[in-house]
Amino acid sequence: MKPCIFFDRDGTLIEERHYLSDPEQVALVPGAAEAVRRAREAGFLAVVLTNQSGVGRGYFRMADVEAVHRRMEELLAASGAELDAIYVCPHAPEEDCPCRKPRTGLVERAARDLAIDLSRSWMIGDKPADIELARNAGMRSVLVMTGYGAASASEAGAAATFSASGVLEAVKLLLERENRTGTF
Repeated sequence: MKPCIFFDRDGTLIEERHYLSDPEQVALVPGAAEAVRRAREAGFLAVVLTNQSGVGRGYFRMADVEAVHRRMEELLAASGAELDAIYVCPHAPEEDCPCRKPRTGLVERAARDLAIDLSRSWMIGDKPADIELARNAGMRSVLVMTGYGAASASEAGAAATFSASGVLEAVKLLLERENRTGTF
């Protein structure tokens, strides 16, 4: 069983764009590639979990989401970073599906597929749903101040294990904590 750092996509690894469906609009947040690279070098799997309700709402197709992911992976690879997997919930909130964050369906599927030890894993995200997902799945969490993080800090910050200015600082802090406490 392996530990994992689960990353939210929009506002955490890539710049927030409302209902992003155009791969030409994909831009990594500063430090995203280094964060993914450091996570993997430290022995963590790097997995993206993302709600994409634009599919369920009919704004764009799953093929558009996949094109965005290909572009994100190209940008990460250009800086020597690679993801282990990407899991998507394409459902609209009113569909009440078990995979939509903060419910744990995506995490459970990733844990089965990749033999992940959730008790040794982390979730990094910019929204209360990311932090609540971590709590629901028995993981620790980091709220980043990019994307919607600064706006949701009062709601999600207290529930997170800690907060960070961005994804690279989040990975550095959690790796430091893992090394200091020996819990990794």
